[in-house]
Amino acid sequence: MSTARVVMRSIWRKASGKYALTVLGLWVLVSLVSLVWTPHTLLETDGFHAWASPSAAHPLGTDGVGADVLSWLMAGSRTNLAIALLTVAVSGIFGLALVAAMVSRNTVLRSTSVVVVDALISIPTVLIALMLSVPFGASAAVIVAACGFAYGLNLARIARPAAVLAARSQYVESAVWFGASGMRVFVRHIMLNVMPVLLVQLSMSAGTSILAEAGLTYLGVGVGAGVPSWGHSLATSVKFISIYPLTVLWPGLVVTMTVIALHLFGDALRDAIDPLTNPELREAA
Repeated sequence: MSTARVVMRSIWRKASGKYALTVLGLWVLVSLVSLVWTPHTLLETDGFHAWASPSAAHPLGTDGVGADVLSWLMAGSRTNLAIALLTVAVSGIFGLALVAAMVSRNTVLRSTSVVVVDALISIPTVLIALMLSVPFGASAAVIVAACGFAYGLNLARIARPAAVLAARSQYVESAVWFGASGMRVFVRHIMLNVMPVLLVQLSMSAGTSILAEAGLTYLGVGVGAGVPSWGHSLATSVKFISIYPLTVLWPGLVVTMTVIALHLFGDALRDAIDPLTNPELREAA
């Protein structure tokens, strides 16, 4: 716990870290609050006040069917939070599995995995989502699967140099010499060396998954109709941006602020967990 406090304190001391932690904290808080309360229910519509400007009753205005924009953004925050967390989990597990194969002592497995990653990494995330949406339909699961697959490949390719360097180190050779299993060597020695790279890439994957959700939902292969999400709020109002720009401004602003916060958090976390750049971490150790 002492190390965790040092890391969080180091992140908070940076202006970018303060911004990232504040925005991410608000994101989580709003997601939790929306589980039990929103200013208006999502099914509440008022056709006589469609595209209404911000007011006391509707602080961010209403959309084309008279639904409260703030309520939908609050409810959508938990959908995007779930997509981001699941994308991080899937891409992290898939990417680490590929890294383990790419540094394996089995020559055939190592060579094959490198070739497979180089071949598949060129496939766009949108194309993967489109292929998955044909048999499974539009859903958040399609976004998570497509992003997790694509970002896992990218993570493996970026983390491979650090993993190979660690796999060839003397302490890994010593562990193998004393009979440590391949899984134990990977988890205890190799994975710890790629952790800074891993954390940065995962934070970027979380931010990119939010952008992917907005883009894929606009194309019709994202979250289903009626499911609150930031991408859904953008997709339903972007056609009227020249007439009612405020309804596009709010979800666009939320997405932009959150994506920036996730990227800044990754950069600050990378510096905070590296003993070479964080003297407090060396002292705590």
